[in-house]
Formats: sequence, C-alpha cells, structure tokens
Amino acid sequence: MAMQTKTFYGITVHVSTQNIKVQDPKTQQTLSFVLVPKFDQVFSADGKTTYQMGKVKAGQYVGVIYDTSALGIRHADKIYLLTNANQKIGTQ
Repeated sequence: MAMQTKTFYGITVHVSTQNIKVQDPKTQQTLSFVLVPKFDQVFSADGKTTYQMGKVKAGQYVGVIYDTSALGIRHADKIYLLTNANQKIGTQ
C-alpha cells in the first residue's frame, strides 16, 4: 500500500523539538504532529529556501505535510512557513 500524505494549514500553537501543534483558524480543529529527531524539513512557501526548526514559532501560520505510516501516528514530513495570506515570508 502506498504512503498517503496530507496537508494541514493553520497557526502554530505549540512547537518543541519533539512535536508541533497547529490549529486551523477557520474550523478550530487542532492537530499535533510528531517530529523525528533532528527534523530539518522546514521550507519557505515556495519551497526554495530551507530554515532551521528554530524558525518555527507559536503564532506562525504554517502548512504541514504529514502522514501516519509510523504506527498510525501523525508525523510531519515537511513544514512550510507561510503568512496569514498563504504567501511566503517577506512579501507584502
């Protein structure tokens, strides 16, 4: 069976070295995602720039690409840093 990835967009409400919790401001749904040790898949909205995990802060709008292939646990594959308008950081 092929691995199926999904994307969840929202505002970061918690971030640590082990997990990230994101809330969709429209539906109020909150999902938590496990981060593997030394997670380094943080990108700009266009995917051209990479960031350290420390760049992700509470209150920041993100897109999380995730799957549940590891024991059925949601874990982040990639995190994209977005503005509230789904634009890359630094645009007006």
